[in-house]
Amino acid sequence: MRARRVHFLVARALAAGIAFGAGRASAADPPAAPASQAAPVARDGELARLREELEAQKRAHADLEARVTAQKSLTVSGYVHGDWTVFRQSSQNELDPATRAPLNEDRFSIRRARIRLESDQGLVHGALELDANTVNGPQVRPWNAEASIKWPASAPYRAVAQVMRETFDEPFIMVSAGLLMTPFGYDVPERENQRPFLERTTMANELFPQSYDLGLRVLGGYKFVNYALAIVNGDPIGERTFPGRDPDKSKDLVFRVGASSEVTTGVRFDAGFSGLTGRGFHEGTPPTKDQIVWRDGNGDGAVDPVELEVLAGSAATPSEGFQRFALGADVRAHVTMPVLGELQVRGELVRAKNLSRGIFKADPVAASRDLRELGWYVSVTQEITKWAIVGVRYDVFDPDADALDQRPFARVPNDTSLSTWAFMATARWKKARLVAEYDKRKNALGRDVTGAPTTLADDSFTLRAVVGF
Repeated sequence: MRARRVHFLVARALAAGIAFGAGRASAADPPAAPASQAAPVARDGELARLREELEAQKRAHADLEARVTAQKSLTVSGYVHGDWTVFRQSSQNELDPATRAPLNEDRFSIRRARIRLESDQGLVHGALELDANTVNGPQVRPWNAEASIKWPASAPYRAVAQVMRETFDEPFIMVSAGLLMTPFGYDVPERENQRPFLERTTMANELFPQSYDLGLRVLGGYKFVNYALAIVNGDPIGERTFPGRDPDKSKDLVFRVGASSEVTTGVRFDAGFSGLTGRGFHEGTPPTKDQIVWRDGNGDGAVDPVELEVLAGSAATPSEGFQRFALGADVRAHVTMPVLGELQVRGELVRAKNLSRGIFKADPVAASRDLRELGWYVSVTQEITKWAIVGVRYDVFDPDADALDQRPFARVPNDTSLSTWAFMATARWKKARLVAEYDKRKNALGRDVTGAPTTLADDSFTLRAVVGF
C-alpha cells in the first residue's frame, strides 16, 4: 500500500512538473512574435539585393551587346579579278603614236581588285569601295562612296540591281548621296562580282561608262513594284572628257520603274522602264593668231618666198550645251530547272540621242546634227548544278544611226554599229570562279583595199580568276 502511494505521489509530481514546464513555455511564446515579423523584412531585403544584381548584370550585358554590335556594324568585303588575255586580234607589239601607250593586249592584268567597307547602323548606312587595277598602269581610286538614310531601320541595305529583283512585304525607301550606281536599265547597275559575263555590253559601256556618277538617288519598293530616281552630274567616272567632274551646272535626271513577281513556283519575271534627260557639253575653242608657215619644198634649206604660207587666225568660240535623252526597257525571266539550276534569259533595248560618252563622244554641235543611238542585247545563262554556268550573249550598239560615208561620187549610208557574240563558261566553288570567254566582235572601224568600211579584226579569248572575300 505504501509503495503504491509513493508511486502515485511520484506520478503526480512528474505531471505537475510537465504542466509547469508547459505553462512556462506558453508564457514565453509571446516574445518570439517579433522574430516571425522580421522574416518578411529579411526576405524583402534579399529580393531587393537580387534585383540590383540582376539589373547590374543586364546593364553589363547590354553594354557588351552594344560593343559587339558596333564591331559587327562595320563589314569588310571584296574580290579580285585577275585576267589573262590569251589572244586579241587587234593587239600589236607597238606604241600608240599619239599617246605612246602600249598597243599590246595579250597580257596578264588585274582587271579590278575591290575592297568594300560598309556600316549599317539601322536608320543610316555608309559604304566606301576602292578599286585597284592595272588596265592603264597601276592605279587606285574611289569607286563607290555613299551615305544613306533608309526606312524601315531594320531593313537591310539593298543595291540598285537587288531592288529590281525583289518583292517587299512592307514599304522600303532609301535616300543616298555620293558616288552612286546609275539606275538605268539592268545591265548598267549590275555589280561586277555578280555579272555572269566578263564585262558589260557595248551599249552600257558607251552610254554609261563605268556606271558610277556623283549625285543624289532615291530607291525603294512595295509589294512587286520597285523604283529608282537619281539626279547626277552627267559625267560618269569612265567618261573620257571630264570623268567625275561637271563642266555644266545643269544636271541629268535618271529613273527606272519596274516590277518583279514570281509567276509560279520556280518561275520569276522582272521588267522595267528607264529614262534619262539632261544636257551635254561642247567645249569651246580659244582664239588663235595669224601664223607664217615655211615648207621647204625643194629641200635646199633656204627660205624661198613661194615656200611661205600664212595661216589666218580664228576667233574664240564659246562653250555651249546640248540636249540629250535616253529611253529603255529591260526584261528578265528566271526559271529553276530540275537538277541543273537556274535558267536566266535577259533582254534590253535602249534608244538615245547625243548620249555616247565612251569611245564614241556624241557632240551634235561639232557634227552640226543630232546623233541618234540604238542599242540592245539578248543573253541566256544556265547553271550546271552549283559547280558551273554556261552562257551566250549577243549585243549591238549603233553610235550614229544617220552616219554617211563619202564615196568617190556620192555620200552613202554607213553602218557604224558594233556587235559582239560572247560565249562564256564558268567553274565555281564557294566564292571562287574560273571564267573562260570568247568574244567575237564585228565593227566598222577598218577599211578594205577600196577604202570602204569593213570589220577590224578584234576577236579575243580571255581567262579570268575570281576570288571573293
